[in-house]
Amino acid sequence: MTSTALELVTGAEIARVADLIRPYVRETPVLTVDRADFGLSPGPLAFKLEYLQHSGSFKARGAFANLLLRAVPPAGVVAASGGNHGAAAAYAARALGVPAHVFVPTVSSPAKIERIRGYGAELVVEGASYNDALAASERFRATSGALRLHAFDEIETMLGTGTIAVEVARQVPGPTTLLAAVGGGGLLAGLVAGHPGPVFGVEPTGAPTLRAALDAGEPVDAPVGSVAIDSLAPLRIGVNTYPVIAAGVRDVLLVSDDEIRAAQRALWETLRVVVEPGGATAFAALLSGRYSPAPDEVPVFILSGANTTAVDL
Repeated sequence: MTSTALELVTGAEIARVADLIRPYVRETPVLTVDRADFGLSPGPLAFKLEYLQHSGSFKARGAFANLLLRAVPPAGVVAASGGNHGAAAAYAARALGVPAHVFVPTVSSPAKIERIRGYGAELVVEGASYNDALAASERFRATSGALRLHAFDEIETMLGTGTIAVEVARQVPGPTTLLAAVGGGGLLAGLVAGHPGPVFGVEPTGAPTLRAALDAGEPVDAPVGSVAIDSLAPLRIGVNTYPVIAAGVRDVLLVSDDEIRAAQRALWETLRVVVEPGGATAFAALLSGRYSPAPDEVPVFILSGANTTAVDL
């Protein structure tokens, strides 16, 4: 399985998938500012605004890649999710006329649950964690014959998320460093495979799935407590995503819940950008000092999702 993932998730294949899914996803913009805007030493700083993607997060890329690259049975698809993947699966399924069943845990954000229902999927809220929802979805899959859309550990998911790197290469001139939050590793694996420059993973100290795996040399169980529990806290990193990440990631950085909240506030106060905790986690590495770019380095932070009730209009 390890060699298969490394062989299949390549830059060339990601470029092919980028062409395939382009009619169905948005090319999200990049916002370039100066680090001094956030009280840091002057220097370039860019944000890839993936929260503007269909369904409110980067997950739509992987959902469409799965549905377009795999054979979908008449029973449709089934997905387990903390929320964002479920919304993306529901959105993509509706766009392509496919039945969808989505399982989420009780910790899923009300904003994400509302999105899933709004896209017309059959929704089941069950269990206290993502892994509980995953177990329930597997029971449904066994009896229904639906196609499983795993939240992060499918080859097609990694190929879809890697298309972000294809866009960044067009949008930001010269060498860049990508930083992205880590849950099960689907986003980071795609970026590692698709980006020729350095890639850093960032995860909450309360949910260090990648750090635990790298220390052990393989995926292992990790704590799941974090303010970003509905997007970055599976029990362990994926068995397919792990070898792709381990082969190319520059480093994984840990940030606290307080630092994640501070990054959310800074994005709102400085740029009037609203993202969920998981969407702000990568940027927290810069504001906390865990990541220190060189003066002329161009870091690009993936603002991965904004399915949150933080704003009341």
